[in-house]
Amino acid sequence: MPENRARKHHQDRIAEALREEIETMIEGELSDPRIDFCTVTEVVLNPGGKAARVYVAVDDSQKDKDIDQAEKNTIAGLEAAKGYIRIELKERLGVRYIPELLFEADRSKRFQARITELIERSRKRQKAAAQTATAE
Repeated sequence: MPENRARKHHQDRIAEALREEIETMIEGELSDPRIDFCTVTEVVLNPGGKAARVYVAVDDSQKDKDIDQAEKNTIAGLEAAKGYIRIELKERLGVRYIPELLFEADRSKRFQARITELIERSRKRQKAAAQTATAE
């Protein structure tokens, strides 16, 4: 099957434009109190271009708040504003069709931090075990 580089490039450009515009709307225009401070990490278009998954990472720098609940509330707020977001995207991008948006929480950074923590813990244990073995 021939490679469709032009189609892939076009979809990548559309996905990046969607990501930038949605992030701009979240930062300044959406006033739903459920939407916490977050960033749009990635937009993935389906091969047909009819639907797009929007991955949203909620800021977890504040230790006193429940991140899981903040993610649920943010996704619920974005789902409620989906119609407004699509209309604004259509006007801003000047295209005929805006794909159906599906918002999902992006937990990859939290998983990466947890894996790094576990690896560091394992290295400390190995180092301590090596030091006790050489001391004997």
